[in-house]
Amino acid sequence: MIQSFYRTTTHSWRSQVWALRIMRLWLGATWIYAGWDKATDPGFLTPGASSFIGTHLSGYSTQSPIALALNKMIEHSVAVGVFVMISEFTIGLATLLWVAPTTAAFGGFSMSVGLWLASSFHANPYFLASNSVYAILWLSYLLMIRNKRKGFTMSFERRGVLRIGIIAALSAIFTGAGKFFSLALIQESAQASAKTKIVKLASLKVGATKKFAVANGAPAILFRTKTGVFAYLAICTHQGCTVNYSATSKTLKCPCHGAEFNPYASGKVITGPATNPLGKVKVAIEGAWVILV
Repeated sequence: MIQSFYRTTTHSWRSQVWALRIMRLWLGATWIYAGWDKATDPGFLTPGASSFIGTHLSGYSTQSPIALALNKMIEHSVAVGVFVMISEFTIGLATLLWVAPTTAAFGGFSMSVGLWLASSFHANPYFLASNSVYAILWLSYLLMIRNKRKGFTMSFERRGVLRIGIIAALSAIFTGAGKFFSLALIQESAQASAKTKIVKLASLKVGATKKFAVANGAPAILFRTKTGVFAYLAICTHQGCTVNYSATSKTLKCPCHGAEFNPYASGKVITGPATNPLGKVKVAIEGAWVILV
């Protein structure tokens, strides 16, 4: 079976024209890299983390033409994140190894169109939206395969099920391997973080708050009290919606599902459905400024 799998893969590369080889290599490798990038990100599936998939979905929904669908996905952010990550590995590997190639190409095209509608539909000028470019590239690749095969079919050949099984196993291995690198990436990121000025201390009165963004663009909120300054990620640990500070109740509230957090008690949960406290952001006073450490 392995020998047959190897022969099919190598024959597919030898029999294809260079234009198709280049497209296949680029698309397959890019989709595998996209899956690996998510697998090695410890915050991608962690509610409350700055890179949490739910945070991205929440941001996309504010200007996407498919906002209703995205809002539904937010409630199942972790499952959506796992599906996207596994799909990227599967499409990429199937493309490189020539397993159900038309199905993989159609999957890549569909995913690119979905990402375009979700995240870059309003890009202006339009050619700045890389997802639309990938959609066209996948479509062109798909049509080239159809022309070569003289027909378009989603059916699998007799040994296709076993080959799909191999792809699924490889996708799972890649996903698991990514977790071994996540801790090292956390430590590297922490060591590389630069001190960024947030606001002049004199302009932030005792009892006041200020919204700002951390290095990767995630929303955060800064507090000043008589004893100093502190900050939290403004990302609900339930499903990733952006929390807001209520001066009346002196709590951080989530507008999506009603969770409340106490910023004066380490961001602990006051009211569910969230169960974990807000993520802390390291800040300090340096000279006349409050800085992001």
